[in-house]
Amino acid sequence: MSLPPDGPAIDRSFGNQAVATDERRALIRRVFESVAPRYDLMNDLMSMGIHRLWKRTLARRVAHCRGTVVDLAGGTGDVARLLRGPGRQVTVCDPSAAMMAVGRARADSAGLQWIEGEAEHLPFADASVDLLTLSFGLRNATQVAAALAEVRRVLRPGGQYVCLEFSRPRPWLAPMYDLYSRWVIPRLGAAVAGQPEAYRYLIESIRRFPDQRELATLMREAGFTDVRWENLSFGIACLHHGSRA
Repeated sequence: MSLPPDGPAIDRSFGNQAVATDERRALIRRVFESVAPRYDLMNDLMSMGIHRLWKRTLARRVAHCRGTVVDLAGGTGDVARLLRGPGRQVTVCDPSAAMMAVGRARADSAGLQWIEGEAEHLPFADASVDLLTLSFGLRNATQVAAALAEVRRVLRPGGQYVCLEFSRPRPWLAPMYDLYSRWVIPRLGAAVAGQPEAYRYLIESIRRFPDQRELATLMREAGFTDVRWENLSFGIACLHHGSRA
């Protein structure tokens, strides 16, 4: 794990001023509605199954947590299923009803609760959540700072926030990763999901998202304590940890 020192100045136009909020929200909803039926299959193909290992790592890191658990941007519930366990009430929260409908229809969804909601306007009371996880969804928030503030608001004192997100790989890996994401992933999206434009958007959202140090700085500015990060697969993905004091 890396303990982040004070980071550099951050371009806060990402997800805020660069694209009008309503337009970006509508675009994101269209993207996930269009890919919902084959979203999990595409994740398997694009990552060669490695995304499942990343999500299991997240689940292991929070295995000690109990109480009310929210998996934000939980989509079809793949992470929420890993979070189920004794002493936990797990809720999937996602802005896409289409994505959650795919997950709710699966036979292994027993015990999960489902609620529609956006990261910037969480449908939970102040200080009501013990653990909030967020996997590959923060970069789709229209306003990242507002989403982080909302996460902190709903956490109980001592509550934990863990975010799994794509980040910046090691320099030796970055050129190969860039070529793969730029040329291979949209073609997979076209061949399997029939939605190359949707996957071009998803790749562009990864490129524009703050890196490890920048996101840690944003979390501290939102009021989180014990902020740290843990690179996975040489930085292709990253687990960001924070607490509400």
